[in-house]
Amino acid sequence: MEPNLADLLKVLELERLEINIFRGASRDIGSPQVFGGQVLGQALSAAYRTVQSDRFVHSLHAYFLRRGDVNAPIVYFVDRSRDGRSFTSRRVTAIQHGEQIFHMAASFQDAHSGLEHQMPMPNVPMPEDLEETSLVSQVRLDALPEKARQFFTFAKPFEFRSVPQTQQPPSHDSQPVQNFWIRAVDRLPDDELLHRCLLAYLSDFHLLNSATLSHAAELKGRTWAMASIDHAMWFHRALRVDEWFLCSNTSPSASGSRGFARGSVYTRDGVMAASTAQEGLIRMVEPTRKP
Repeated sequence: MEPNLADLLKVLELERLEINIFRGASRDIGSPQVFGGQVLGQALSAAYRTVQSDRFVHSLHAYFLRRGDVNAPIVYFVDRSRDGRSFTSRRVTAIQHGEQIFHMAASFQDAHSGLEHQMPMPNVPMPEDLEETSLVSQVRLDALPEKARQFFTFAKPFEFRSVPQTQQPPSHDSQPVQNFWIRAVDRLPDDELLHRCLLAYLSDFHLLNSATLSHAAELKGRTWAMASIDHAMWFHRALRVDEWFLCSNTSPSASGSRGFARGSVYTRDGVMAASTAQEGLIRMVEPTRKP
C-alpha cells in the first residue's frame, strides 16, 4: 500500500488502554494544530471499538475545544450511553495534557429498509476530465501563515480534483459553491467501518474554506486564520473512499468572525452518501507593529 495511506490507517488503529479507554498517535500534516479530521476519525474509531459489529454510524456531532498538540498522544474515553434494540449511542471525550480538547456524540444503527429519496448530484465534470490542482489559489495561499500553507501543500494520501469556478453549476440560493472530487491514492480493505472513519477524517478538509469564497477581495494581501469549532456529519449510504466521490460545499452565512459551511457527499454514480456541516473561526491576523 502507498506509504502515506498506510501510515494514516496506522493512525486510526488505536491502542486499547482499558475497556473504554484508547490512545492514539498524531501526525503533523502542516496544520497549526492536530488536524481536526484526525481527531474525528480517531474518536469514531474508538467509539466503534465498543459497538457491536452489525451497527454502523449514521450521525455524529462534535466540538473542538482546544488546540491539539501533534507531539503528544491523545487519550479517548468512550461513554457507553445506550445500547438499544436498533440504535447504539456513544459519547467520546479526547484528553491531552490533562484537559479536554474535543468531545463527540455518535449514534449507530443496524440495517433497516424504509423510505428513500435524495437531492440530485450537481452537474459537474467527472474527475477524469479535471487536472489535479490545489483547492486553494496561489493568491489565497500567500495570505496564509507559513504553517497553514504547509497544510495545503503537504503530500496527502488522497487525490483531489477541483471543479474550476467557471465550470461550477449556479447555486439556487446564490451562495458560494465549491465542488471537488476525492479518492485515496491506493486500494483499501473491504471494511465499511474503515471507510466511514476515513470519510470522517476527510470531512474536515476544505469544508470551512468555502466560507471564504465570497471574500477574496477582503482577504487579498491580509493574513487570516481558520479553526474548526464544531462539526456534524450524517452517513446516509455506503461509500468507498478509494473510489472517486464528490464533495459539494456551500456557505450560507459568515458573521461574528465565524463561518458556516455545509456539504453533500456523492459517489461518482450520483448516490448521496453523506452530509456535513461545520462552523469555524475565521479571523484576521493583525500585523505586529514595530516599536
